[in-house]
Amino acid sequence: MADITWEEPYCGEGNNCYRIGADRDGNSYIAIAGQEGQYLTDTTDALRQLIRDIKAGKADHLLAD
Repeated sequence: MADITWEEPYCGEGNNCYRIGADRDGNSYIAIAGQEGQYLTDTTDALRQLIRDIKAGKADHLLAD
């Protein structure tokens, strides 16, 4: 597993909490809080847009268990 530095969890109202992180090579990661071993990785811009969509309520289905 990559050496990822995780930020504090973001918890939306009524949603699962998620965390974003980065490694030393500049790769970005996103995971449901508590499940950081099962993460998605992509470009920083792609993950930034995903986070904007989640915060806007457009992607809540992505965080459902």
